[in-house]
Formats: sequence, structure tokens, C-alpha cells
Amino acid sequence: MAQRPLELNPLYWYYGTAAISFGIKNHAFSYLLLIFATQAMGIPGWQASLALAIAMIWDAVSDLLLGHWSDKTRSRLGRRHPFMYAALVILPISFWCLFNPPAVVFDENLKFAYILVFSILIRTGTTLFEVPSLAQLPELEKDYHRRSRWLSLRHLLMWYGGNGIHTVNLFFWVGAFGIAELTGYAIYAYWGAGLIALSIIVSSLGTQSFGKEQAKPTEMFQLKAIFRELMQIYESLKNKNLAALFFYGLINGAAGGLGAALFLYTTRYFFGFNEKQIGIIGLMVFLAPLITYLVVPFFGRFGQKKTTAIAILLALIAIYPLPYVFYLVGFWPDAKFWQIGIFGAVIIFEVVCMMCAAILMDSMMADVVEDSEVNTMRRSEGLFFAARGFGSKAISSLGIVFAGVIVSVVGMESFRSELDMTDSHRLELAAYFLPIWCGLQLLAVTSLSLYKIHKGSHEENLATIEQRKLGSAIEIGS
Repeated sequence: MAQRPLELNPLYWYYGTAAISFGIKNHAFSYLLLIFATQAMGIPGWQASLALAIAMIWDAVSDLLLGHWSDKTRSRLGRRHPFMYAALVILPISFWCLFNPPAVVFDENLKFAYILVFSILIRTGTTLFEVPSLAQLPELEKDYHRRSRWLSLRHLLMWYGGNGIHTVNLFFWVGAFGIAELTGYAIYAYWGAGLIALSIIVSSLGTQSFGKEQAKPTEMFQLKAIFRELMQIYESLKNKNLAALFFYGLINGAAGGLGAALFLYTTRYFFGFNEKQIGIIGLMVFLAPLITYLVVPFFGRFGQKKTTAIAILLALIAIYPLPYVFYLVGFWPDAKFWQIGIFGAVIIFEVVCMMCAAILMDSMMADVVEDSEVNTMRRSEGLFFAARGFGSKAISSLGIVFAGVIVSVVGMESFRSELDMTDSHRLELAAYFLPIWCGLQLLAVTSLSLYKIHKGSHEENLATIEQRKLGSAIEIGS
């Protein structure tokens, strides 16, 4: 019997809508915040990256505890939704405040503290919404390949939300007023906070009825028995397939943090694109999520999720450095039209690869939920999705620190135009950036190769869990 198309299921859209808020926050932190801190607020690169790294580590650690807590929560709203509604109080307000610093903050002793405090608040609000929202997937969908379809919509809307407002920002707000001026950032913050709040409201209310129907946990989270809770977290985290994805997240997150934090520096100064030209590249990249969404249904034809993900990542490693290499060896066109076209095409390819890999990683993590349940008798989807996020967030902070140090070492903190960037600066930037990025991605592929769950073993796990439920029902009936 044919399955009902996912597009006709309202839950499919409500679940996906949540990702708009993550996309806005992620683009702000990955592409904008370092350059906002260094050029608009005047914080040294190493100091700004340190504040962002501390906030990210806090976020990564808090994810694990909150994920486990949401797995063991009983309420009239369900396991996940109390946390999702709490995010509405924290996330939009702190996002607005971060990019609207009062004049008193520009005291040298307060700038670092301001960036640190509001970065922590934004990440805490994101954790309250993102972890419980994402963790609904294993109960929403059991099918091995259809789980990737749910996640493809989520990544589609995450990118259109984040890259959409980011592109508008480069054309009309920060792009119009200049990257060193506060005015554009303030306008961006109004729109960003409003869209984040709307995303939280729509997704939370839309999935509320499903949340109430979710299976209640067999035991409650108890803060007074925190040692027991920590031991349960440890027991669940011992799963070897989880470990493979966790270390993949650690290493890939470092590469992602490095590349994203340097993106505006490389486009603005290495390649010499102005804000409007960077905005055009942003518009071109709007094709990437649509391409990804159309490709995902064919993943099942390519084979197992792990094999497909490794092939995608190896292709990315081969293509990503080419514009930098072409520029340095003199094989870069003079016309800006062709420069934008070539660089934009590579960025589209990069985004498609990264989105496809991320969708597969999250889908593989959903499969780990049942793999663990067979051994522990507990469902730990909140904890597992938090653990995957923990890896990428905790160590992507290292990538941001690398980026801040590279900015300082190359001497880009005081740059105001591409004329400040000499060929010597370009060679130095590429010599630090590209080997580190490619090496980290190769290590990530190595970690991913250790993942063992495939379609057959996933279906065996589902059958074991179902037999166990039937056995318990028979026992209760007798």
C-alpha cells in the first residue's frame, strides 16, 4: 500500500518550520557575529572569538542535560513542549539585545562581558527550543529512508530562513550602512528576533497535539538524584554508533566553525567582493536548499546512509579549495561576473554537500535511538540529538578560535577594504586556512566510517522493540 505523501501531512510542515529560528540564529553566529564584534564594537579578534567559544561550550554542555531532562518529562503538554515554550521568553529578546548594545557597553571593560552574556543567553534559548523540537523525529517517523525526508524540509527552511535574512541584510541593512556601523545590525536584529518568535510559536502550537500523544517516560527526571541521572546519560552514551557520529560532529564542527567565521573575511578581502556582490552570491546560494530537497528522495537508491555521506564529503574536500588555489596561481578571471559565477557555483556545491551530509547524520542519529533502546530499555532521542549537537557546538568553538587567531596573525583586524589585502596576506591566509579545513574534514570521514547501523539492522531493532511491547501487553493482560 502506497504511503501518504509527506507534503499532505500538516505535522511535516510544523516540524520543519522550527528550523527557521535555528537558521537565523546560526547564520548570525556563524557569519556575522565575529565581524560585528571586531569591526562594529572594536573587540580584538582573539577576545571576540574567546567569548563566542565560551558561550558555545556552555551551550554544548547544557544540551546534554536538557536533552536527557526532556526525555524524562511528564506534563499535560507532553515531554518536549514545556521547553519549547520557555524558549519564546528568552531567545528573541536576547537576540535583539545582542545587536543593539547601549552606549555604556563601549567601555573597554564591558564589551567582552556584553558579547559573552548575550551569546550565552541566545544559546540557552536555542537549546530550549532546538533539542526538544528535533527530538520528536523518531516518534514522528519510523521508516529508515523517510526520516531523511523530514529532515530535508527542516534543513531547507533552516537555510532559507537564515540565508534569506542574511542576504537581505547584506543588500539593505549592514550592506547599506557598512560592516563597521551599528545601524544596519540594529535593523537586522528587529527582523531576526521577530521571525525567530514567529517560528517558535507556529511550530510549537502546530506540533502540540502530537506532543500530548507521545509515550510518557517510565521514570521522571530527578535533580536530587543527579548522580543516577548522570549514570543513565553515561550508559546511553556508550553506544558505539553514537560515538562514531559524536566524533564526526566534533571534527566536522571544527571545520565548519573555521570556514563560517572566516567567510566574510575571505569574500570581502581575499577575493575582493563588496557587500552587494557578496549579497549576489547569497542569492545564488538560494538554489542549494532546493537542490538538496530534490536530491534527498533518491538517497535510498544510492545505498546505505553512511556510504552516501562519505562519498558526499570526499567530493566536497576535492572541490572546496579550488577558488583559493586558482586565485593564488593566477588562474582566476579578471571579470567580476565570472569571479562571482565561479565562486558562487562552488559555494552552492559546498552548501548542497553540507546539507546532504547533515540530513544523513541526523537521520542516522534517529536510527541510533532504537539501537540504544534495544539494550537500555529507554528512549533517549533528546539526549542523542543533544549529544550530536554537543560535539559540533563544543568543538566548532575551537574552529571560531582558530579563525580569530588567523585574523589576528594575518593582520586583518584593521582592514577596511580589499586594497589592504596584499598577495602576501592572501598566501598566508590560505596557508593557514585550507590545510586545517581539509585535514579536519578527512578526520571526520574517518570517524564516520566506524558507524555500523544499516537498513537491515534498523528494521531488526524495530522488530525487537515491537516484540518486547507485545510481550509486555500480554503479561499485563494475563
